[in-house]
This record gives sequence, C-alpha cells and structure tokens, in this order.
Amino acid sequence: MEYFVVMALLGLVVLGAAVFPKPLRNLPMSMPILAVGAGMALFSLPLGLEGPRPGLEDDVAERLTELVVIVSLTGAGLKLRRRVGWRRWSTTWRLLGVTMPLTVVAVTLLGTVALGLPVATAVLLGAVIAPTDPVLASEVQLSGPGGGDDDPSDEHPVRFALTSEAGLNDGLAFPITNLAIAMAVGGNWFWGWVLDDVIAKLAIGLVLGYVLGRVSAWLTFSVRSPLGFARSGEGLVAFGITLTVYGVTELLHGYGFLAVFVAAVTLRQREPSHEYHEVLHDFADTMEQIASLLFLLLLGGAAVDGALSGLTFWGGVVAVSVVLIVRPLVGWIGLIGAGEDTPSRFAIAFFGIRGMGTIYYLAHAVNEEFFPAARQVWAVAVLTILVSIAVHGVTAGPMLARLDRRR
Repeated sequence: MEYFVVMALLGLVVLGAAVFPKPLRNLPMSMPILAVGAGMALFSLPLGLEGPRPGLEDDVAERLTELVVIVSLTGAGLKLRRRVGWRRWSTTWRLLGVTMPLTVVAVTLLGTVALGLPVATAVLLGAVIAPTDPVLASEVQLSGPGGGDDDPSDEHPVRFALTSEAGLNDGLAFPITNLAIAMAVGGNWFWGWVLDDVIAKLAIGLVLGYVLGRVSAWLTFSVRSPLGFARSGEGLVAFGITLTVYGVTELLHGYGFLAVFVAAVTLRQREPSHEYHEVLHDFADTMEQIASLLFLLLLGGAAVDGALSGLTFWGGVVAVSVVLIVRPLVGWIGLIGAGEDTPSRFAIAFFGIRGMGTIYYLAHAVNEEFFPAARQVWAVAVLTILVSIAVHGVTAGPMLARLDRRR
C-alpha cells in the first residue's frame, strides 16, 4: 500500500511540474518549494517511510546527485549561444575568480569561529556551499535554444551570468573539495594537491571537454549519413553525449563536471541556429526535471526525518547568513567594475542558489575521508539549501519579471 501511495503522490508532483511553472513564473512561488513541501508532507504521514539519513546513505546520495548534476550541466551548456571570450564572459570570470573564492573563505571563517569546526571540516563546508547550483537555479537561467533569449545580442545579462556561473563553478568546486580531503588526510599534501587536483585535473577536464565537444558537433552536424546525430532527430543523443564525455574524462583523471559543460557549450556553438539544439536541450531538461523532483521529495523527507538533528543555533545562523548576507555581499564585490546596472548587479549577486551540487560534493567528501563534525556540516548544508529554495523561490519570479520589464 505504501508503495502505491508514493507512486501516486510522485505522479501528482510530476504533473504539477509539467503544468505549474508558467503560471508560477511571475508569482512568489516555485516548483522546488512545492516539491520540498510535498516531500515533507509525504514522509510525515504514518506510512512507515524513512527519509534519507546523512551518514548512512552517502553513497546513494553521491550517485543520484552526480547523475542529475551532469545532465543539468549539459542543459546549461546548450543554452549558451554567446561566443566564449574574455570580454563577452567577463561577468562569469568575475563570479568564478572573485565571488566563489571569497565565498569559500567567508564560510570557512564562519565554520571555524561560529561553529568551532576543525579547519579541514570548515574548508569542506565552504567548498560545498560555494557553488551556484545548475539544477535548482534553472528558474533564473536562460531559456532553451528555442526561447526568446536565443539571439546572442539580446541575451539577458542576469540570466546569462547565472547560467554560465552555475555551469562552470560546479567543476571548479572540485579542487576546493579535494583540498579539504587532503587537509583531513594530513601529511605532505600541498604540492600534490596543486599539481594533481588543481593543474592536471582542470587542464584535462577543459581539453577533453573541448575535444569531445568538437567530435560530438562533427558527428551531429557534419555526418551526412543516417548515422549523423541530427538526422536521427532523437533527444536521447544528449544523454549519450553526457555520459560518454563524463565517463571518458573521469577515466583519464580529469574533472568530468567541467568537461561535460565545456563539451555542451562547444556543441552549442556549432550550427547555432540549427533546430536540433532545441531537441537536445528539451530532452536534457526533461530528464533533469524528473530527477530533480525526486531529489527534492527526498530532501523534504530528509528534513523531517533527522537530517537537521545535528543543527545548532549558530548552525542555523550560518545557513541563513550564507543566503542573505555572504553570497549577496561577495557577489556584489566580484561584480565591481563589471559594467552592469545596479538592479542587474544586485540580482546576479543575490541569486546564488544552493542545491544538489552541495549534496553531491559533501557526500563525495565524506565517502572519501573521515571529517569530524560531519553531522553538523550535513545539517548546515541541508538547511542552507532549504533556505535558498524558500528565499530564492519566492523572489525569483517577481524580481526577474521586473528586470524583464525594464529591458
């Protein structure tokens, strides 16, 4: 009986995800809020259901979120038609080079001073909370290739900045997560971390992402036989490219997240007006929505079933501060001199949505190495995501609608 109740409720949530996004677009509400609320309600019912518990199902959490994140990175990359360049992507580079490191430093300080965490654990907290999530941030990103943002001269500056940031900083969070793991292991770790986790893996991820993206573009648009991807008309190709790029890059000791996004951007910039880009994006977007709804339901279940049991008063203060103070402040600092008008600059700084990437990096780290006070870090991370879903879900629609009217 419990199984069929879960199936029925999951079906209702999926139907809601298909119907509600457009009516909710300009309202102070979002599908992630509704999905988390549905998860809380479902796991609170006397059905004997148990939500995911951090520390017990970390391997399952890592693999589930890993799959959703790489699919969402493909979707984000396929939205970006603007040619990659220093000036054209200047806002993105500022968010990656200034805002993200400052976020890590600020959260690490909060972790050590306010929460009393060991340094390695505090660095881990900073690493997992720093990246903007490519999954839950989809509501403030560019629309798909066939949407109104398709003209590169008319790309929404706020949406472009948040889309490109979310795509790249998920890959760049890996070196910082590995820094925390290396610090927890101890010993002579610094140069090994610099040479391997920073230089080698980033370089391999970038190079393989570009090369495999070019190969995918050639197979998609240049092969004239029935084996050409575009001739198939199948969106499933997007999933195949995603898994291939990710698997090959990880096997060759590179960052797969980074490679997947770079490959998608490279593919998108070949034949940019071709209608097949929309087919690829729509398939990736549909898979992402289904998987993210499952994640949000489980997140709601975890929240009412023990994931917040390690939370202290100061842990709650840190979680709220990350969303309402740290990200807006360091985002604003990172955009000094970027040339954006004040409302756009505020929106970019404010909408650093936290989500599934945070769970992935944290699960990955605790599977790799023991971290003291990991239970408290889990509680702070989960609450940060819940606060982000609530705050950004309520404000995203009205704020971006107002910016659109100004444009």
